[in-house]
Amino acid sequence: MNRRDRHCVDRRDVGLLLLRLGTGGVLAAHGAQKLLGWFGGGGIEGTGQAMEAMGYAPGRASATAAGLAE
Repeated sequence: MNRRDRHCVDRRDVGLLLLRLGTGGVLAAHGAQKLLGWFGGGGIEGTGQAMEAMGYAPGRASATAAGLAE
């Protein structure tokens, strides 16, 4: 193994890192909508009401679980 091989960055690794960061950012923003009301979201109260309207009771606990999962 020569010296260059030890410090080489694989382009696939960089691509996968960018995909993971992008996906994680989208999921974090979507969770922030549910939990905090950021980015035009309803927050816990609004999301809880929507969850109850969809049949998930209790709505607030369902909204909290969904937001934390994201």
